[in-house]
Amino acid sequence: MSESIFSLGNEYMGVRGYPEEGYRGDTLLGSYFNGLFEESKVGAHYKGIIQSLRFMVNAVDWLYTRIMADGETFDMAVSAFSDFRRELDFRSGIYKRELVWHLTNGKRLKLTFERFVSMRISNLGCQRITFEPLNFSGTIRVIAGLDFAVLHEDQGRMYWEAVRCGEQNGNTAMLGRTVQTKNRLFSGFRLEATDVAEDAAATGATDCDGRFIGRELLLSLKQGQRTVMDKLTVNLAEKDVSRSDEEIWNDGLELALRCADLDYDTAAAQQREYWTQVWKTSDIVIDGDPENQQGIRFCIFQLYQTYHGDNPGFNIGAKGLTGEAYRGLAFWDTESYCLPFYIFNNPKAARSLLEFRYRSLPHALERAKELDCEGAFYPIATIDGTESCDLWQHSNLQLHVGTAVAYGIRHYVSITGDTSFLYEKGAEMLVQICRFYAARGQYGQKTGEFGYFGVMGPDEFQLMVNNNCYINWMAKKLFEYTLEVIGEMREAEFGTFAALAERLALTEDEQADWQEKADRMKIPQDQETGIYEEHDGFFDMPHLDIHSIPVAEFPLYAHWSYDRLYRYDMIKQPDVLMFMFLYSSEFTRAAKRANYDYYEPRCIHESSLSPSIHSILAAEIGRPEEAYKFFEFATRLDLDNYNRNTREGLHTTSIAAAWMNIVYGFGGMRSDGEKLVFHPSIPDHWERYSFQVFYQGTRLMVEVNQEHAILRVADGPDVEILIYGRDYLVTAAGVKVGLEQAKAREPG
Repeated sequence: MSESIFSLGNEYMGVRGYPEEGYRGDTLLGSYFNGLFEESKVGAHYKGIIQSLRFMVNAVDWLYTRIMADGETFDMAVSAFSDFRRELDFRSGIYKRELVWHLTNGKRLKLTFERFVSMRISNLGCQRITFEPLNFSGTIRVIAGLDFAVLHEDQGRMYWEAVRCGEQNGNTAMLGRTVQTKNRLFSGFRLEATDVAEDAAATGATDCDGRFIGRELLLSLKQGQRTVMDKLTVNLAEKDVSRSDEEIWNDGLELALRCADLDYDTAAAQQREYWTQVWKTSDIVIDGDPENQQGIRFCIFQLYQTYHGDNPGFNIGAKGLTGEAYRGLAFWDTESYCLPFYIFNNPKAARSLLEFRYRSLPHALERAKELDCEGAFYPIATIDGTESCDLWQHSNLQLHVGTAVAYGIRHYVSITGDTSFLYEKGAEMLVQICRFYAARGQYGQKTGEFGYFGVMGPDEFQLMVNNNCYINWMAKKLFEYTLEVIGEMREAEFGTFAALAERLALTEDEQADWQEKADRMKIPQDQETGIYEEHDGFFDMPHLDIHSIPVAEFPLYAHWSYDRLYRYDMIKQPDVLMFMFLYSSEFTRAAKRANYDYYEPRCIHESSLSPSIHSILAAEIGRPEEAYKFFEFATRLDLDNYNRNTREGLHTTSIAAAWMNIVYGFGGMRSDGEKLVFHPSIPDHWERYSFQVFYQGTRLMVEVNQEHAILRVADGPDVEILIYGRDYLVTAAGVKVGLEQAKAREPG
């Protein structure tokens, strides 16, 4: 668990908080690079089912260290030690661990380990070890190296072969290559150490053995004095198989040369400057709840570590770069849960995420053909744009990724005003996504309504259903938004539109077909109660009181036969409630309340993403106790190991949902309408809280206490927003609104 919590990352690479000096206890030695993957074959027998899947591969242990003194090798699993302490400093991004090693001969050596991955130079990882003998003087032996002989725990094997190794210009380097995909990774380090033993013949010796290369140092320690060893490593990942090993080797050496003048202290100072700026613009402050204050800052820290937009070809895996669960794959969670955080905190990163979908559009076009459809079918699970889910019921039936991508485009453009992305790239994606949804749907032979048959929605406890309400609703909005964008392009950028229409052979008849399908889309709903039916026949399914299920049977995936999950009106996570949140402005509070009251008692929250949406809606409909109950799960999910699986890696998309929980939940922000909306509330035991969001070029500060909500412009032009349903022009002077206005507001 702790190795996940103390993970470090910078979007390009990530490393778990494992002991670099070697550990014979339970550990997951994990070092990962965004988009670096391996492949395994799948025994499929039917058309449309994938033949192979790809996964993020465990890579080089660039922190490799061994420490030996008087015939003993330090290993926390077997060595005696005391005064153990470790910390992850959110202000600097530096992970620090210190302890006193007690040798069997009575000697005591204080060891301090520090590490960070640079947020300024994506390829750079830095490591410092400080040695302080407390009751002796003498020589110790240290080996620092690069180890490609790492076990990929999820697959139970090693995936690397050594291509080349050696030393040049003070750098010790190795080039590794994955067995199947032939991805390459250059890793090179240089050492700087004080008190190197002058008369040691072994000092500086290089070992190049198979998949390991290292250097050995003998250090002369003096009692009460500190000896420091710094190791700066550059890593260069390459997925382009057309490039030669020689080219990549030379690129790696050139990169190492560019970093040659950088020392640990300078890199650490740059790191602190980066995080100072992050907290200046993205911090959430909570007074009166120290545990959740720590929790939400942990979430924000991990979100910036996971992604900050320097590499448009990257996406966000469900575990980020912190573990091997979910195989490092990205899901629809990226656009539905992660994208809002980046839109409102780091628009460059938000655009970068959408760039990944544009770059992978060719794969989505091919995938649609495999399913006998036209247009673009985005995969439910991917690392490079290809489908990597080997469960056909998910990879073939879960259609909602494309609508999530489309919603992400709409949301991003609406908040940032980036029409250049929309016209140059977004519109093409929208057209191709529409083509898929137009081809995949059919008209019902009795009702004549358009819809989707044989599908699975976000609620994965309902398999092979017809007219999943979420899918139908989101497809309807997709068609309408795409036609709206086409109309805008005709007016504002006719030349760009004409070129796009010609290149994609987009006709007026095709657009008319989309409009008809949107107009005739089936949206299952009970007209008397206002409750949307999750899919055809859901209201008639056998009812199961979820509270009657013994706690010992959770998680149900592990304790129930697979088919048993699909027999009841029990749901895994929000489905109807999800689209009511995404398109909040189109539903009254009364409608949200009716659907919440129906679906919440049927939801077992077997997805870590589920509680946040329920918390957000509970806050909106006036259920503050329920809102806080669901909120408590979010910010400390991994810190307190609520799901008992933090060891596998952090719940990255759930971490993003925790941010949404505060901003959209207690802050009452809604961002799907023409203007930004706020309806702030505050938990009873909080004194105050504050957050900031970027909106159309303005940085907006929101502060809420038990009596008032204060909104002001921290940077940028004045902005018009809605607070408790009223229009306000927010300036640097700020707007102060009493919370009693929220209570007086009539339910909609």
